[in-house]
Amino acid sequence: MRALNGVSFELEAGKTLAVVGESGCGKSTLARALTLIEEPSSGSLKIAGQEVTGASKSERKQLRKDVQMVFQSPYASLNPRQKVGDQLGEPLLINTKLSAAERREKVQAMMAQVGLRPEHYQRYPHMFSGGQRQRIALARAMMLQPKVLVADEPTSALDVSIQAQVLNLFMDLQQEFNTAYVFISHNLSVVRHVADTVLVMYLGRPAEMGPKEEIYNRPLHPYTQALLSATPTIHPDPLKPKIKIVGELPNPLNPPSGCAFHKRCPYATERCATDVPELRLVDNRQVACHYAEQFVAA
Repeated sequence: MRALNGVSFELEAGKTLAVVGESGCGKSTLARALTLIEEPSSGSLKIAGQEVTGASKSERKQLRKDVQMVFQSPYASLNPRQKVGDQLGEPLLINTKLSAAERREKVQAMMAQVGLRPEHYQRYPHMFSGGQRQRIALARAMMLQPKVLVADEPTSALDVSIQAQVLNLFMDLQQEFNTAYVFISHNLSVVRHVADTVLVMYLGRPAEMGPKEEIYNRPLHPYTQALLSATPTIHPDPLKPKIKIVGELPNPLNPPSGCAFHKRCPYATERCATDVPELRLVDNRQVACHYAEQFVAA
């Protein structure tokens, strides 16, 4: 069994790749592989042209500085027994030779950038709201100015009223540091706000990947069409047909033959049950569907 299969992309500095799909599609596994929490069993991962897969322990330690992560829960990702200032300074303590005074200065500067006050330096995480804790987590991830930031559902645990503020902070810091983002989410409305490129995954495989506007305006994979059809909009089109996904997500331990989506796809044919569709270029995006060209013409 492979939790991820056939996922391939390039990410430019200052750009955002959003990874979407329902639970169990491999989004978080991809995040753990990118951040070197888990080592891929096969394939290749390069950061700034340097191969990560198979790198030595010392080489991986150096590379980890270039890839940081913001986790889903702002309550579980911070040490409750450590003051905020110490947590933000820890990456500098481990990875640099800065003095204590220099570390404190950099920490306070980053705190100001994420909207935290100087007196917050000596406080503990339980003294902050969820939105403030996620600001702290983001500040900690950005302390080393990484080349890549992986954000795994960073706003899903926050109140709706706070989500927009945190998203705007993400975008401001990206512009400031020219960081590449891998933004993992199941919320397609949020993705539309932050993404440059969208990768839609299903059962560990890429279903469709391309520029945001292409994916949202003219989705070609039936799974992408169904996801967008289920997304609430301010001005829904009553004449636009709704595409519904029937059935449950198949067991990843026993995936169906052929196209992984064929048992739930309204357009599936006998070919879909036997032949695995390859990801290929169709109409300015990559799509894994035997009949993608027909959706272009429709």
